[in-house]
Amino acid sequence: MLVPYKKDYEKVAMGLLSYLPDFKNLQNLKEEMQLYAEDPANHLYLYRDEDQNIVGLAGCETGAGCLVLRYLSLAPGFRDDEHFSEIMRELAQEAGKQKVMTVPEYTYLMKYLNNDE
Repeated sequence: MLVPYKKDYEKVAMGLLSYLPDFKNLQNLKEEMQLYAEDPANHLYLYRDEDQNIVGLAGCETGAGCLVLRYLSLAPGFRDDEHFSEIMRELAQEAGKQKVMTVPEYTYLMKYLNNDE
């Protein structure tokens, strides 16, 4: 289940972001978190598993009729088709009538969206 990021979960979000190579550097990580605090076009969603534990996050940007998935970070035990599919389906619901797109590194996730969306 995707839930909007709240400041209360900053350390958890930073830990999940640190799985991504671009955010191994603490300064980059802090700047990314600042982006979500200041820019309303950017959205960070936390992903909870069936036990309500936060095990992933999705960083998105909205604009011009689309929602762009900038990155997806999941804890190692959750990097599978089932979780990718659930996240993409929920992002499509969040997007509503907006088109869901990804940055080039994540185009492989587009296969998890239904063709009618």
